[in-house]
Amino acid sequence: MQRIGQGYDIHRLAEGRGLRLACVDIPSTRGPLAHSDGDAVCHALRDAMLGAAALGGMGRHFPSEDARWRDIDSGEFVKQVVSMLAGAGGKVVNVDITIGLESPRLSPFIADMRRNLAGLLGCEPEAVSVKAKSADGLGPVGEGDAVETRAVVLVSFG
Repeated sequence: MQRIGQGYDIHRLAEGRGLRLACVDIPSTRGPLAHSDGDAVCHALRDAMLGAAALGGMGRHFPSEDARWRDIDSGEFVKQVVSMLAGAGGKVVNVDITIGLESPRLSPFIADMRRNLAGLLGCEPEAVSVKAKSADGLGPVGEGDAVETRAVVLVSFG
């Protein structure tokens, strides 16, 4: 059996914060305000995987009021959810991720993002799609005030 999950994450950007996406540090003067490292890619991906397995939302497993998750590398979230999937007999087949961010441009970092995510998921980089989009000045992303990510994942069970 195969099941699809979709995930979403958005973070407000602030001066003096580091920008980390898909476990890649991106040179930027602004980064996400978040309880963890604010990696919106990893957050959307874990949300999608949890959805594919019908395991509930992120807050159920990783509540922001829990000090364990403070400033944690969000790749750890992905690893934990991959382990949960394995426990349920699931394995990621492929993922498709879209990042919304006005600046900086992400194209120089996409290959590293794909490799990092593939390593966390236990699949080949060819099974990981990462795309970056601008919002052309519309909404909080377009105004440069936020980063958002959407993720879709196919998980095979059994």
